[in-house]
Amino acid sequence: MAVNKLALVRYKTIDECLRNRRRKWTLEDIIEKVADVLYDREGITTGVSKRTIQADIQLMRSDKLGYNAPIIVTDRRFYSYDDTEYSITNVPINDADVEKMKEIVGVLKHFNGFNYFDEMSDMIARLENNLNKSTHQSGNCIQFENNRLLKGLAFITPLYSAILNKKSLLIEYKSFKAKESQQAIYFPYLLKEYRNRWFLIVKPKKNRFLTTLALDRIVAFQELTNEKFIANEGVDFDRYFDDLLGVTKNESDRAHKVILHVNKYHAPYVLTKPLHHSQQVLKEDETGVLIRIDVVLNFELEREILGFGECMKVMAPRMLASRIKKRLAQAAELYQNAVQ
Repeated sequence: MAVNKLALVRYKTIDECLRNRRRKWTLEDIIEKVADVLYDREGITTGVSKRTIQADIQLMRSDKLGYNAPIIVTDRRFYSYDDTEYSITNVPINDADVEKMKEIVGVLKHFNGFNYFDEMSDMIARLENNLNKSTHQSGNCIQFENNRLLKGLAFITPLYSAILNKKSLLIEYKSFKAKESQQAIYFPYLLKEYRNRWFLIVKPKKNRFLTTLALDRIVAFQELTNEKFIANEGVDFDRYFDDLLGVTKNESDRAHKVILHVNKYHAPYVLTKPLHHSQQVLKEDETGVLIRIDVVLNFELEREILGFGECMKVMAPRMLASRIKKRLAQAAELYQNAVQ
């Protein structure tokens, strides 16, 4: 059964409503939400009819699209899923869809040699691998870094939509240092991944500086339709992270010239896998290699250096060397009274 783009938008929106247990959804609520999404994403101003949404719900309940959604009505007016873990996004794709996707992947592979498709290589490999698995042709031929226990991954799609459609958000957030979560209004600008962990770059309503929120520390969030969105000005996110390892940065931070000595055993590692795109080799001899990177001094940089242990030494700047020395001394103290 062919499904057009607008129908998919409606099904996905209905699915998001029924999965949201923080409120009760009447049919009128769902119609209003679907109409809002169709306007935001497709520019449709005519809304959506009651008959269309009722037909969508019946279709989702059936097996015509393979959903068999357990949609129930409580108190004769509130719609929800009987299974709290259910989502149409978890339903396996059918054989016809798999074949179509294989054709698309085949086309993408033909374009993969062009420069402007370089960044798609990873995505194409993931698609092809998953399609092979879904048709039982083989096991994994390629494995990607993945952490299924990481919290917050379900937020990626709705947050991306909020950024795309310039929606203000009320976010409940609990940092590692906070005892209790707190709510605040934010304007979202960018989603960024670093080492398989996702972050949201925002500007708080009560602060003029950018803030980085970890998705796994977000408790909940909701769109604020009556809160005017403040657009980002003055920051080019295509370049904002160029002088950075990780995601921790203030707008006022500037890159420092960081000089590192790597011993001869680990020198090949940093030469073949540079710490940063700005890396330059200053000197190479029998003791190892002296490199320079131009980066902001932040937590992620320190963690990278500490990961090399005794194999890397900070030569400059002095404040970074002192910081690393102090942290290594504190780490050594943990073993002072260890049982021999």
